[in-house]
This record gives sequence, C-alpha cells and structure tokens, in this order.
Amino acid sequence: MKPLSTTSFGLRQNFGYNAGHPWYYVLGGKVPPPKHILQAVIAEGYQGYRASDISHASLKPEPTRTKMLRQLKDEVLAELKKDISAYRQYACCLRQYRQNQTTSPATPNCDGVHVAISLKYCHLYNDFAHLHTLNHLLSMQPDLFGL
Repeated sequence: MKPLSTTSFGLRQNFGYNAGHPWYYVLGGKVPPPKHILQAVIAEGYQGYRASDISHASLKPEPTRTKMLRQLKDEVLAELKKDISAYRQYACCLRQYRQNQTTSPATPNCDGVHVAISLKYCHLYNDFAHLHTLNHLLSMQPDLFGL
C-alpha cells in the first residue's frame, strides 16, 4: 500500500497520518527536520494555540505592546530550545527502536517512542507558529499617534 499523498517540505502523509500522529512513525514516516516543520507552519498559516494571547498583546498601546510581545517571544524561544533538544533525543530513540525492532511489519505496534516523537513534533509546530507570528508583529511599527 502506498502513502496517500506527499505534502511539500517532506512531511509525508503515511496512510492518512501526518507527522503529528504516532501512526505516522509506526508506519515508517521520516522524522521531519525543524526547518521543514517551520516551513509547513508558514505554508499553512497556522498561528498556534496562543494566538489569542498574542493578538491581545498586539492590540495594546505602545510601549506596552512591544514589551508584551517581546516577553511572549522570550517565553516561546525558551520553550522552543527545550522542545528541539527533546525532539532530537526522541528522534535518536526512534532510530534505535527501528534498528532493534523485532516485530514483523505485518503487525505494526504503536509504542511510547512513537507517541513521544509525535507529541514533540506538535510542540515544535506550535512553538514555530507562535514565533513566526510574534516575529511578524514585532517587525511592524504601529501608528504611535493613532487612536
């Protein structure tokens, strides 16, 4: 059976599953590099689960707006750093798991390593969405005298 489709940036959808789902990895999906995750976020226009917090901060008057957006960005960067580190660890664990796998391909099994890498992928996806949105908002100078 062939994969249903291949999206751009190498985020292959194996049998209907994308990289944010454990079965994507159970069925042999490749671990997308962070660069490709960021590209997918941008292409899809996703803003992340903190979109309302970011939007709320962006509506504040200056200099409160910039201060709040920078504070959010610092928080997101700290999370991103931790998540990338963990993602790399889980990718190594998945590679070792696949090398040591003793079950037959006819009976795939979803284990903790598959769940862990898919969850960390979702964390990175959200981190990149937040960071992309924050960078965009911080690059725009609002009208300082507008009401």
